[in-house]
Amino acid sequence: MRDLSNENVIHMNKNGVQYLQFRRLLEYKNIIEHVYPLGLNFDFRADKVNKENLTKEQEEKELQSYKKICKTLEINYQNIIRGNQEHTDNIQIVNEKINKNNVDINIEKYNNTDGLVTNKRDFILSTTNADCILMMFFDPRTKTIANIHSGWKGTVQRISTKTVKKMEREFDCKTEDIICCICPSIRKCHFEVDKDVMEIFKKQFQDLGSTNLEHIIEKQEIQEKWNIDTVLINKIILERVGLKRENIIDSGICSVCNSDLIHSYRVEKQGYGKSTALITLK
Repeated sequence: MRDLSNENVIHMNKNGVQYLQFRRLLEYKNIIEHVYPLGLNFDFRADKVNKENLTKEQEEKELQSYKKICKTLEINYQNIIRGNQEHTDNIQIVNEKINKNNVDINIEKYNNTDGLVTNKRDFILSTTNADCILMMFFDPRTKTIANIHSGWKGTVQRISTKTVKKMEREFDCKTEDIICCICPSIRKCHFEVDKDVMEIFKKQFQDLGSTNLEHIIEKQEIQEKWNIDTVLINKIILERVGLKRENIIDSGICSVCNSDLIHSYRVEKQGYGKSTALITLK
């Protein structure tokens, strides 16, 4: 397996288990743990949206995937909490575990939930993706964490900045303290859309100005298709709500370009698997 390390992330290999960690978050190793597993042998696909299409074997594979990565990091997989992602801008505060001795997955309380925030120790917040953006937030001053799923619809709804505002409002966080880490996802090189979706982005992000939009939306020369940089959008809007530029840490890794290591819906199509991002307070 090739090394995906760069200036922002380090590719780890512990006892044959491959994963990414953000160099910046590793500075707070005594406070938090986090991970983005690598390899298609991991699959965290068994969410409520497509649960009816899953076999018992696939559900077991998901649980074993969580167990394996959590054992590697020496954290308790039973503390996993995950929202039932449906491309919304809904963010929930996590104050308790529903299943005391099992994972909180496919819990009705977390229906239509694409973001989780907590300041409770040992709760492991999980999001899943197969091209969509996952963002992990950490405020070292208040010791608050968040984990969000932002597909193109979530980006249009600005779930990332709504998460920041929730952290401010509910946990007394200050934007200048918040760190945001952007996990591997589809990048502009492969996020190709038709005119209808392009128009949605153009309308929703007019406030970013024509210069920024020129960098975000690029017309293809040969066909009526456009490439959109959803990662750049999130960087810009996060900075505009007060995050410091140096606190917005991008993995810089495209899920499509690295689909042999990272699940990609656009590559795998039907039957696609999912990757995950995990973050927890120690």
